Amino acid sequence: MEVNFSKYTDGLVPAIVQDERTRKVLMLGFMNQAALDKTRELGKLTFYSRSKKRLWTKGEESGHFLALKNIAVDCDQDTLLIQATPQGPVCHTGADTCWGDKNEPAGFLSHLESVIRQRKNHPDENSYVSGLFKKGINKIAQKVGEEGVELIIEAKDHDDSLFLNEAADLLFHYLILLQAKGHNLQDVSDVLKGREVKR
Repeated sequence: MEVNFSKYTDGLVPAIVQDERTRKVLMLGFMNQAALDKTRELGKLTFYSRSKKRLWTKGEESGHFLALKNIAVDCDQDTLLIQATPQGPVCHTGADTCWGDKNEPAGFLSHLESVIRQRKNHPDENSYVSGLFKKGINKIAQKVGEEGVELIIEAKDHDDSLFLNEAADLLFHYLILLQAKGHNLQDVSDVLKGREVKR
């Protein structure tokens, strides 16, 4: 990997930091060759601090390090994209990111999980999901089984609309079951990712 540190007069290149799991952008820092070398040596993201005028390992004071996972350079060889695992909040304000965002996976399923979590933690008597949580784990597990059977039945026919609706019902109730057990899709994704080497 060749990085063109000489492109800028101060010898620094921007380093965009992304969570390796959620793909959320966490922060922007600057690196010179020494910072990049130190990052590789420590396995912890180290930047050049323009205010301190020295190398600075993220988390050296707070303990909230960024564990290095991957480094890529862009097509112009003057910007780094670094994937890391945060060990605590990234921003000095205590926020997950330097933009104040929650470090959660993006997309509709992530949003749906947050809605289900909200219905679990703050029950609403008019909510179907809250009602399921109130009935307990046995009822939730039973619903997943029922939806699974209905999906299998529709899979044997040729009505795509009915099949997709049953698939959506199964996925929805599966997300509820995960929440009831204190887990989420990311936990399942991590298990699948751990199996990659065995495939």
